[in-house]
Amino acid sequence: MTVKQERAVLTREKIIAGAADVFYRQGFGGATLSDITAAAGVTKGALYFHFQSKEHVALAVIEAEHEIATAAATAILDTTTGPLESMLRLCSDLAGRLTTDPIVRAGIRLTTETSTFDRSMARPYEDWLATFEALTLAATEAGELRAGTDAEKLAHFIIPAFTGVQMVSDVFTERADLRRRVREMWEILLPAIVPPENQNSIEWMLEAAFPIR
Repeated sequence: MTVKQERAVLTREKIIAGAADVFYRQGFGGATLSDITAAAGVTKGALYFHFQSKEHVALAVIEAEHEIATAAATAILDTTTGPLESMLRLCSDLAGRLTTDPIVRAGIRLTTETSTFDRSMARPYEDWLATFEALTLAATEAGELRAGTDAEKLAHFIIPAFTGVQMVSDVFTERADLRRRVREMWEILLPAIVPPENQNSIEWMLEAAFPIR
């Protein structure tokens, strides 16, 4: 990669980082290109070299968020010992990133404003739904969940539930209590889906994924 190409990559990354801060604070509708260039420390000419419009910048932020979340999920799936543990740790990890990572926070906010965009922004949700459906199937086959658990229904409950929890947490505490609230979601859910003979494992699974500090 040439020096010119390296500078172009760094400039694009600066724009995405600056845009993430603006989109998280102001939402897509409230953000302007002037806000984004000021936050990124670049000129409008530099921005237009990389992106055609504010929408294209927003889509780049969402894509960057999805890449971060996918890489984190892959690492978790490679290191956990069971599918149910993976489900809990995936939720815990994303909750943590929603409190610390500006790109993740902005990307998630933008995906909840999907009606703003001309094209569908369903892909991140489709990927999460597919992941949790596959993990539910595996957990049921492994005896970690009750026999006959409907994987599609459970996935379509967990992902929207997590989305709602994080949005309400953002409103009330700017997500300061998010991991605790997500843990509470699982505290309510697990007794209903874990077989009676495995109920005594619920507490240590929760503590492993959401340690109380």
